[in-house]
Amino acid sequence: MLERMDRYLPRLAVLAATALLAACGTMRSSVVVEPVAGSDYGNPPAHVAAVPSRTPIPGGSYVVARGDTLYSIAFRKGVDFRDLAQWNGVAAPYTIRPGQRLVLSPPARATPHTATVPGHVASAPSAAAAPGRAANSGAVATAGAPVFESVTAPATSASSGPATMPATAATTPSHVATPPVAPAATAAVPVAGVPTAPPATMPPPAPAAAGVSRVVSGVQWRWPADGPVVGQFRSGDAIPGIGIAGKSGDPVRAAADGVVVYSGNGLVGYGELVIIKHNDSFLSAYGHNRKRLVKEGQRVSMGQQIAEMGSTGTTRDELEFQIRKDGNPVDPLGYLPSR
Repeated sequence: MLERMDRYLPRLAVLAATALLAACGTMRSSVVVEPVAGSDYGNPPAHVAAVPSRTPIPGGSYVVARGDTLYSIAFRKGVDFRDLAQWNGVAAPYTIRPGQRLVLSPPARATPHTATVPGHVASAPSAAAAPGRAANSGAVATAGAPVFESVTAPATSASSGPATMPATAATTPSHVATPPVAPAATAAVPVAGVPTAPPATMPPPAPAAAGVSRVVSGVQWRWPADGPVVGQFRSGDAIPGIGIAGKSGDPVRAAADGVVVYSGNGLVGYGELVIIKHNDSFLSAYGHNRKRLVKEGQRVSMGQQIAEMGSTGTTRDELEFQIRKDGNPVDPLGYLPSR
């Protein structure tokens, strides 16, 4: 009996060792390895989180001066404020400090000429909001930050469920009898010698006043001043906008609903300047004013007076008016109503 056990002991030892190794391999394969801090584990590929920048990348850096805002710096450098905020990790409400150095290009790790897709500044979700914004890029507004609502009517959400079809004859089963239609009232028979009254008709709608406003790209625009255009738009100009003539003190009005994001005189060549943000894509600017009547963070309505026309930063009384889409200057005449 002992001899038989001695004969099988080596075999049993080999089988036990094999089973132990198999069990260890099974346990090892069930362990989830957590990404190490500072490593690339868990980060999306660069090409997933990057899209072309909205504006040319100026490069270099800028030191914030007293009176600057992120919007005024982006306006001066010709970049979109969302790109500038994302490049520097500045979250809404985009607070910056004098002496702070802002880089004017994407981080070195990003693909050249690309920037991470930022979300909307507004705290309310948008149907067109781009997915995947960096955590420090200001996708969520902090407490007390002004909420910039879009002036466009909200679009119907695609996720609101299937639309209910109205009950019509087309949806009525074929076996259900259709109720008879009441016959139309017969026309009165004219009496001999009595004139017949003409049929009653609805008066035509009153025509809309020409040149008051115009909706372009979801924004309702109107002229910011009443004078003639004395300076045409040229995209290559240092100050790319149109000049509108007038007299000192003439009212300067908001061209569309929005929020004042800059009110000051820190941009060389613009004099007393007001910048209004209409939505995430559009800004408008009003320069050379004699006096500014609105403050940063103030909500204004289309047609509301925001300044008095003047000649600050120029040699004659006029309004320097600009529209920028995603940071790029565009011809205002393509957005304002015809006169």
